[in-house]
Amino acid sequence: MTEPWYITREAVKAALDVPETARSNTLVDRSIGSGSRAVEGLTHRRFYPELAVRYFDWPNGQYAMPWRLWLGPNELISVSAVVVAGVTLADSDFILRRSDDRDEPPYTHVEINLASSAAFSAGDTHQRQIAITGSYGHSADEAPAGTLAEALDASETSVDVSDSAAVGIGDIIRAGDERMIVTGKSQLDTGQNLAGDLTAQAGGTTVSVASGTAFTPGETILIGGERMLIEDIAGNTLIVKRAWDGSTLAAHSTGADIYAPRTLVVERGALGTTAAAHDSAAVLYRHEPPSLVRQLALAEALNNTLQATSSYARLIGGLESQKELIGRGLADLRDQVRIRYARGPRLEAV
Repeated sequence: MTEPWYITREAVKAALDVPETARSNTLVDRSIGSGSRAVEGLTHRRFYPELAVRYFDWPNGQYAMPWRLWLGPNELISVSAVVVAGVTLADSDFILRRSDDRDEPPYTHVEINLASSAAFSAGDTHQRQIAITGSYGHSADEAPAGTLAEALDASETSVDVSDSAAVGIGDIIRAGDERMIVTGKSQLDTGQNLAGDLTAQAGGTTVSVASGTAFTPGETILIGGERMLIEDIAGNTLIVKRAWDGSTLAAHSTGADIYAPRTLVVERGALGTTAAAHDSAAVLYRHEPPSLVRQLALAEALNNTLQATSSYARLIGGLESQKELIGRGLADLRDQVRIRYARGPRLEAV
């Protein structure tokens, strides 16, 4: 399984906004991966949902009431089944709770409903006697991300979508009950053509098209060999930033095809879900990690990329006082995420 990221390749490259990173996708991707894992190491949490069956011993050595099972790092978002020594509990037999008693994920422990006759118990052995099927992780917040632009069978890994700005490389998207991880993008003809000549001037930022509704701000388009970033749309005129992502400024003639990176390369059936067929125009949703987590993942990725491009020579001081240059803002952001989201060690006591 591809390890999920908390920020997209596009977000990192947009933040850098320098031509020398335009083709450094491998470096940027490596920086994003290490930055995302650094966030998890700092917080001892995973900020994406994963469907799974996980097993717990009972008795398990926890110093807790016999009706309470602490989940440790296996925090829950939701539960579909709890099986104790081969017996499936009814939904009314157990309660999901968290340490601060807020009734929302992530849930830190499962309790037997003391008003029921259910109980945690052992079978022939104490090992793996409780099986919990559910969605594990910190949260499963989502935002709309356009629609499919074609019907999709259960085996296709190239997915045409309506809006390339809504989904980036590294995003987790969902169609129906299936989650997919976006691992790449390629260009797709938008069906639109240039409705007026463009000069090879950076100030030529208005692109005329037949229908402005076919595009969205934030989307990148490709005309000839030049990429352009759509910053705004006024009727049937796109307001763009020219020579985007390290491409070369060029002149373009009326009628030129306009492409956008709307074909996604995806890992199907990701994070415990099952690949399935989906109808054209099916609504897509994008997983949304907490904003502070996204911001720290971006900052870590930027720092990793810039350190690598400088051969890790971004140093200040001299002799024994020399140290790696890390911005104060990054350290402050790490502290904010640690305070807000870190899952600290605890004694699982009554």
